[in-house]
Amino acid sequence: MERKQGFFSALKEEVVRGLSPSRSRARSPGRSASPMAVLLRRRKPLASLPEPLIARSGSLRPVGEALTPLMEGPDPEGSGDGEGGRKEGWAGIQHWMKGQLLSRTPSVSSSAYSKRSDLRLLLGVMGAPLAPVHVCTTDPLPHLSIKDTPIETSSAQYILQQYTAASGGLKLQSSIRNAYAMGKVKMVASEFETATKVMKNRNPSRAAESGSFVLWQMMPDMWYVELAVGGSKVHAGCNGKLVWRHTPWLGSHAAKGPVRPLRRALQGLDPRTTASMFADARCIGEKQINGEECFILKLCADPQTLKARSEGPAEIIRHVLFGYFSQRTGLLVHMEDSHLTRIQSNGGDAVYWETTINSFLDDYRPVEGVMIAHSGRSLVTLFRFGEMAMSHTKTRMEEVWTIEEVAFNVPGLSMDCFIPPADIRSGSISETCELPHGERGKGMAGAHRSKVAAIGKSQDNLDNIIWRVEV
Repeated sequence: MERKQGFFSALKEEVVRGLSPSRSRARSPGRSASPMAVLLRRRKPLASLPEPLIARSGSLRPVGEALTPLMEGPDPEGSGDGEGGRKEGWAGIQHWMKGQLLSRTPSVSSSAYSKRSDLRLLLGVMGAPLAPVHVCTTDPLPHLSIKDTPIETSSAQYILQQYTAASGGLKLQSSIRNAYAMGKVKMVASEFETATKVMKNRNPSRAAESGSFVLWQMMPDMWYVELAVGGSKVHAGCNGKLVWRHTPWLGSHAAKGPVRPLRRALQGLDPRTTASMFADARCIGEKQINGEECFILKLCADPQTLKARSEGPAEIIRHVLFGYFSQRTGLLVHMEDSHLTRIQSNGGDAVYWETTINSFLDDYRPVEGVMIAHSGRSLVTLFRFGEMAMSHTKTRMEEVWTIEEVAFNVPGLSMDCFIPPADIRSGSISETCELPHGERGKGMAGAHRSKVAAIGKSQDNLDNIIWRVEV
């Protein structure tokens, strides 16, 4: 019986080896025969008949043969027989797994493109945003009036008077003809959310882009900022009549709408412009910010300004600015602004973009008698909605900054420093130019949809997710 069983096992191996393109599966000494094979061996009169064959996965196999799962890699025992062969086989598996991981790791060029895409989005949204409305710093602040004035308005006027006094006083601020500030920034795209999943940057400190900025200001209503982050540089300025900006991807162009201050100057660097910005605001209540009780002032852009900033299918629906002033110190400690844009495609559904920037101002210190916030952080949310709920996306970005130098009444600073670049384009570009291209293109032409372009895993740390929004 031993001889007969060994004969049929050998015959079966030869048949399988001859009919199948894969390697033999019954080579292991400890492998037991299939129940159907045992049954066929017991039926001696039928042993001489050929087993019926069926096609399976590109080869013919006997009916009833128990198939073991195929390995998507090298055979652990394919290097030889015995213990040495098994060791070499497992080394082969490890080598194969490493090759699979390397093949799925983004290439250097794709990683570089991802970083450029992230950087363009960061600089486009957070580089040089503008305040909601036009202000003139030479206009006097409204006098505190109680008679025939709503309580919300008179309360706001009182809060601004306290803020002006806490910042150094109106007399000192009126003596400032120009100002200079230099600081450092770190920017990172921290999270991307869709209707079905949330992708977070698990190592934001490592993925953050570092840089610096220089801000010059001159009365009345002139400013210039230069921001260099991650090898890219953004310039923006205003000569009192025209606001312009230069980016590596759009070149030099004028901003639509009226002349408006730079939002970065309102982040604790220019108390006079900040007070003028909230001159027409209303006090809407109180709120605690980081343990500090604050008054809330609300300012809304007027319809004329919103219409002037709109263009074509892109309509600015609203732009609201909230200022949180500490009840203890009188200083501005938090600022939040949100603007909503509606993009109507030709014959399609409208797409809405809401950009919200929350800025926290810290480390107030006097510089030549003026209180300046020397550090802070901003949290930015870019929310796309409309159409179906499954198409909603939300991108979160962060910026941290510190102020290194501040100076007032710098000698030699003249109006020539605020002249727009000679290659500025005729006409202006709307604010939607900084939206991700896939979405803006869909809004304009109804052709594209925003997409998360790449989620790569680094070879050193598989948990360090790198993602980008294609722009």
